[in-house]
Amino acid sequence: MSIPDSSKIQAEVLIQALPYIQRWSGAIFVVKYGGAAMGGDGYAAQVMQDLVLMHCVGIRPVLVHGGGPEISELMKRVGKTPQFVDGLRVTDAETMELVEMALTGKTNPRLVALIQQQGGRAVGLSGKDGNLIRARKLQAEVDLGFVGEVEQINPEVVRNALAGGYIPVISPVGLGADGATYNLNADFAAGALAGALKAEKFILMTDVPGVLSDPDDPQSLISELSREQAQRMLDNGRVSGGMIPKLQACLSALEQGCPRAHIIDGRIPHALLIEVFTDAGIGTMIR
Repeated sequence: MSIPDSSKIQAEVLIQALPYIQRWSGAIFVVKYGGAAMGGDGYAAQVMQDLVLMHCVGIRPVLVHGGGPEISELMKRVGKTPQFVDGLRVTDAETMELVEMALTGKTNPRLVALIQQQGGRAVGLSGKDGNLIRARKLQAEVDLGFVGEVEQINPEVVRNALAGGYIPVISPVGLGADGATYNLNADFAAGALAGALKAEKFILMTDVPGVLSDPDDPQSLISELSREQAQRMLDNGRVSGGMIPKLQACLSALEQGCPRAHIIDGRIPHALLIEVFTDAGIGTMIR
């Protein structure tokens, strides 16, 4: 009986994935997905499919999402002009309401629905639910309004969702001790959550190949960094722009007990599966 070559290739792929399935069964992975890596519904559905597959083989993924473009679109729709200082959105009280509408009211349920369309079970949470993310006002040279930073993570509600067989989908807003709601950088929120959960992996999906030794050369990818090397790159100014908070978030996760952080190119189809289940992986790993 003749077996098609495509079937043989599929079998080989599954065999290559087997040791990783065995190794990571039961492990918590925190995945940050957002910004330019999010794409349209078609691409988002593919990423959610990856999460469902990971969940089906025993990994316990936690998704933290951004949604900057959706927030800006909603602001423009109501006649507000988005303003940024050092990459942070100036967030007055009205803008904070729009942030919650975009993240918790639109993006979060959209991603939950996409996971469930792929046969998974998901539950949407904001950082305010179950006092998950306690935040405080970010102190900066310019008053940014309701822009916050993570003060404390209380992961009980996430652990309960994981124990119930759900994929938690979390929007990065936090509650202050004063009762105010704060807009949080999704990279930092995800990194803090990975540390609090003692996740085995923290994976940041972005729109570049990873950390580059030469920012102008996409071929200069650094496949692996130690925590000390990553810190030196930050101290020496060898990274710039949006890569700075991503590296800082990775270091925060590592310092809190997460052993591995990855920055991967979310534009690559099935980037998560390539990173988790293949020998080569993609992007930059910091350990």
